[in-house]
Amino acid sequence: MREYQKGLSRFEIARLIGARALQIAMGAPIFVNLSKEELEKINYDPVEIARIEFERGVLPLVIKRK
Repeated sequence: MREYQKGLSRFEIARLIGARALQIAMGAPIFVNLSKEELEKINYDPVEIARIEFERGVLPLVIKRK
């Protein structure tokens, strides 16, 4: 996990991945380089792509707490 990911709750992580998966499903660009074989292996699943983005630390979303 990246340094910024350590302070996130499981609910915040789920929210980030879900929101990003929705963006990907609606046609947003993907911020990780995945080969055609890798995409076929995960069946082009937006949730899995968002999870990979999160793990690699390139998720373009931020959590703001009050």
